[in-house]
Amino acid sequence: MKVVLATLNAKFIHTSLALRCLKAYSEKDFDIDIAEYTIKDPAMNIVADLYARNADVVGFSCYIWNIEETITVIDMLRKIKPGIKIVLGGPEVSYDTPFWLERLPQVDYIVVGEGEETFHHLLTELSSTCKFHLVFGLAYRKEHQDGRIEIIVNPPRPKLDLATLPSPHRFAEDVPRLASRVVYFETSRGCPFSCQFCLSSIEVGVRYFDMERTKSDILYLIDAGAKLIKFVDRTFNIKRDYALEIFQFLIENHRGCVFQFEITADIMRPEVLDYLAEHAPPGIFRFEIGVQSTNDLTNEAVQRRQNFTKLTRTVMKVKESGKIDQHLDLIAGLPHENYDSFRKTFNDVFELRPEELQLGFLKMLRGTGMRLDAEKHGYIYMDRAPYEILGNDIMPFSDIVRIKRVEDVLEKYWNAHRMDHALLYLVERAFPSAFDYFQQFGDFWEGRGWQKIGHQLEDLFSRLWSFLSVEHSRKQATEDGKEWSLDVVLGLMKLDYFLQHNYKPRKVWWDFTMDKQVLGSWMQRLAERPQDVSEQFAALGLTEKELQKHAVIEQLPFNLKKYLAEGVVSTEEETLLIVIYSGGGKSDVRAAQFYTLPLIQARQA
Repeated sequence: MKVVLATLNAKFIHTSLALRCLKAYSEKDFDIDIAEYTIKDPAMNIVADLYARNADVVGFSCYIWNIEETITVIDMLRKIKPGIKIVLGGPEVSYDTPFWLERLPQVDYIVVGEGEETFHHLLTELSSTCKFHLVFGLAYRKEHQDGRIEIIVNPPRPKLDLATLPSPHRFAEDVPRLASRVVYFETSRGCPFSCQFCLSSIEVGVRYFDMERTKSDILYLIDAGAKLIKFVDRTFNIKRDYALEIFQFLIENHRGCVFQFEITADIMRPEVLDYLAEHAPPGIFRFEIGVQSTNDLTNEAVQRRQNFTKLTRTVMKVKESGKIDQHLDLIAGLPHENYDSFRKTFNDVFELRPEELQLGFLKMLRGTGMRLDAEKHGYIYMDRAPYEILGNDIMPFSDIVRIKRVEDVLEKYWNAHRMDHALLYLVERAFPSAFDYFQQFGDFWEGRGWQKIGHQLEDLFSRLWSFLSVEHSRKQATEDGKEWSLDVVLGLMKLDYFLQHNYKPRKVWWDFTMDKQVLGSWMQRLAERPQDVSEQFAALGLTEKELQKHAVIEQLPFNLKKYLAEGVVSTEEETLLIVIYSGGGKSDVRAAQFYTLPLIQARQA
């Protein structure tokens, strides 16, 4: 019996841990292949590949991001191979299972919940006696003698003993692709919390894999060339000693591999933070922290225990160490959170200046308490995946649409880190709050129809400049807002633009007004008297010809060095900005270095 385990990943770089767990458990008894595609792949291509594999059984791993595309594939596959057995599994079909069997007559079986043992038992019955009523955790159809079709959902299977599960990380066919893919890794299953918007709240308790097996698998992956390992544990740091031991092991053995964890920040122990601050090499750890809301009433309504004061302390301590990037998550549309209170939540979290702030919208996942209580808060939401809300009693659709504009420009500008210097100036000095900046820019962006067209790096800068030019004129006319300088913003945007390049840019998005003769004299001056800039600049030993090839300069109407060091804007001194490009790649921190020379000092000399 030939078995193919398939899924449609969200992106090409992703890999499916679920399929590898199933194969590892059953491959000793069955001939099993893994077939991974993406949701962007044409359905015809996917079906053609599956057809060529000539499988007797095809199992699909289903999630909210791939279920509709998977259904299209299943419809086609059933038509061209009527006798094939089609099995679904995964979180999207593990709840409301009868609904799925009614909606999808082309599906034969659904594996509910943890799948390793259930799927193996199903394959065993398919290859022998077909006594499906014995397979706990299975849903299927039973045809009675009178022709009536009954949907059967067997009792759930007891939780698996994780110590009995074979490793899903030892397949030789995966090794050539490890360096270019994201590797997903679990050290535990389950979650100790009961957040009603999350599927993890349904499974009570946390189970752990054997520590020595975990370490052995991680070493194998690192040795085989893995570059990014994402731990899928719902709360990685729930056990202090366990987390500390893993952190220590990774620090000692990382060899350049990067590791990402989902942590609960308000329970992170100080001694763990101290250890990471002292011992973690910069850049090998990333933390994903689900804040979701800072509204106490909202958190209480979704049974989410969170101490934002302690969370803030953790985030700031991690940030101060400079070792670990942090990705903080928000959910718009939770109970008791209207537009104004979400604005406060956003500003509370943005104040922490996370490296990435993910703004998502509440999804009514099947099986969650939020979906069961949807009517209580007047929720309306999409009938099909991803079940995103369309509004509720206190947040109408019009507010959701506006917040989506915030999400759009937040992703393009802050999370992409294309102009951090300029953005921080704007949110701190030019607008009432960070949320107001992103909202007003998002409204302007959509008003110009820019959401319908593509953009290059230059477009992002010029579009922000268009918005700021209009906004600055408006605020001057109405005398609202804070005092801020358009010239200072322009200078910071120029700095940010130069730093976005690994090589000397061929063009700029603003009108470069420096005369060629003046430019040439500056290059000559910098080559002859580099010590006027700094000892570090002089140490580069660049000739005039090398400067012409690898340097850009620009005149800024304020003291950039003082602003960056003290946050003070002084227009009494202008600055010559000098950016040197080494030609390195993005991993080369020397790809773009900038220096400043006070123009008063330069002219006096």
